[in-house]
Amino acid sequence: QVQVVESGGDLVQPGGSLRLSCAASGIVATPYAVGWHRQPPGKQRELVAAIRRGRSDAYSDAVKGRFTISGDIDQKKVYLQMSRLTPEDTAVYFCFIELEGGSVYVGQGTRVTVSS
Repeated sequence: QVQVVESGGDLVQPGGSLRLSCAASGIVATPYAVGWHRQPPGKQRELVAAIRRGRSDAYSDAVKGRFTISGDIDQKKVYLQMSRLTPEDTAVYFCFIELEGGSVYVGQGTRVTVSS
C-alpha cells in the first residue's frame, strides 16, 4: 500500500520560518522527481519546488530565494525549508512523488497558515 505522508504545517507569523517533511512508502518503482505543490484558498494548485533526477532543482518564482527543497529521490523523502513567510504563502502543501513512467503519488496535504 502506497503512503505519502506530509508533516510540519502550522500557523506562523509573517516573516517566520517553517519546515515541512514528507516520506513515502510502498513505492517500488524508481522515482524521477519528488517535490511540493501548494493550493492557496480559492486558487489552483501550483508547483512550489521539486528535486529532479539528473536536473537542477526547480522553484516557482514566488518562492525562489525564500524556500529551499532538500531530500533524497531514492529514499522518497523530501523536505521544504520555508523562510520569510508571507500571508501569500498560506496554502495546503502537498508532497508528490513522480515516477519515471509518469505516475504521480500525492499526499493528503499539510496546512500552512501565515497570519499575525
